Amino acid sequence: MSEKDSVYQVVMPRLGLTMTEGKIIEWVKADGDWAQKGETLFVIENEKSTVEIEAPSDGYLKILIPVDVTVPVLSPVGTLSGGTVSGHHAVSGGGDQSAVPVPTADSAAPKLNLPEAESGVRASPKARTLARQLNIPLEGISGTGIRDMVVAEDVERAAHSVKSAVKVSPIAQRIAEEAGVDLATVAGSGAGGRIMREDVERRLSSLSKQEGKPLPLSGLRGIIAERLSQSWRERPQVTLTTDADATNLVAARQQLNAELASTGEKISYNALLIKLVAQALHEQPNINVQLTSSGLQTMPEINIGLAVDTERGLLVPVVRSPLQKSLRQVNAEILALAERAIKGRSQPDDLSGGTFSVTNLGAYEIDAFTPLVNPPECAILGVGRIVSKPVGLNGQIVLRDMLALSLSFDHRLVDGAPAAKFLQRVKQLIERPFALAL
Repeated sequence: MSEKDSVYQVVMPRLGLTMTEGKIIEWVKADGDWAQKGETLFVIENEKSTVEIEAPSDGYLKILIPVDVTVPVLSPVGTLSGGTVSGHHAVSGGGDQSAVPVPTADSAAPKLNLPEAESGVRASPKARTLARQLNIPLEGISGTGIRDMVVAEDVERAAHSVKSAVKVSPIAQRIAEEAGVDLATVAGSGAGGRIMREDVERRLSSLSKQEGKPLPLSGLRGIIAERLSQSWRERPQVTLTTDADATNLVAARQQLNAELASTGEKISYNALLIKLVAQALHEQPNINVQLTSSGLQTMPEINIGLAVDTERGLLVPVVRSPLQKSLRQVNAEILALAERAIKGRSQPDDLSGGTFSVTNLGAYEIDAFTPLVNPPECAILGVGRIVSKPVGLNGQIVLRDMLALSLSFDHRLVDGAPAAKFLQRVKQLIERPFALAL
């Protein structure tokens, strides 16, 4: 098999242990485009995250699976041909009509008398007609036909290059054209400043707010709306609230960060909360449950999701097995997960497998609130701000750092008393955080 006859099979990647299928939401390269190894080829969506997939090889792209079609992992979604390929994805181009032969300068070619234009550019009749239709001058186009003749495919590539002077993905360009958005006013967040679909959607949202027009629910916002509606329709949800004395928690965090001052690390309240919530779930596994087709199942692992606000909407990346990790490990994992979520680079495993969730609105000066359960989990803990309040202690009125807690739970899966007992244990651990060391 020669290099130019080789075809590289592009497959739906497995990006995590729990990923069994994927859906392409955008082909960044169009059918027939030349892709350089390492360039973004397509974008897949997994619930609330999007992941850019790079071209594994050079070559001309042949799209086999269109957007919005869900396929199993490792299924072929396209091919790259005409480049230098190697490895187990390289297949013979003889039986694949998607292979695009690329003649080289030293290729053996028959000597033909080919007509030339007045300009001296040798081109096929079809290429000349197409160039006139697209208003593309033949001068400057590199021919790939016999004796470097310009063929129709060369004209199409030249037209695409002109069109792509502003780097923009095909789906982003289509959305912009349909909505009448000037791409010159859109800042690209993709590789090399390429304008992606979410960039156009952000611009549309901004314009809608300025003009007072309604913005349709689509993309991530549509997914969030559907999941919250499902949670509200299907789950008889109850919320319990209490106040915890967080004075010792505040002091513990200050002491920990003083010890870490030389490293530049800072332990967050979220890291402390996830550790103590995991301990409470370990002691009371009747909250760490989910409803399956076989019935009520106690989950074998404790994986805690932490709500993160992003430009695209609310995401809930998951910290796995926090009880088996040190506080510094949990803190570092939270930072990494949050950074990927904010940048829209979450991996599928980042947002799946949660058994309980925590949402902290303390930064927004919120006290108690009613968080919605994140399906298929049983419960979610809402955390408010820490604020100094006068409270009675040992017969005296003193100022203490108080923290509001709100536990929402699915009443089908757990009764009120066990849920209250769990919230009480979370309160106790907040008030006595060094109990985690036992």
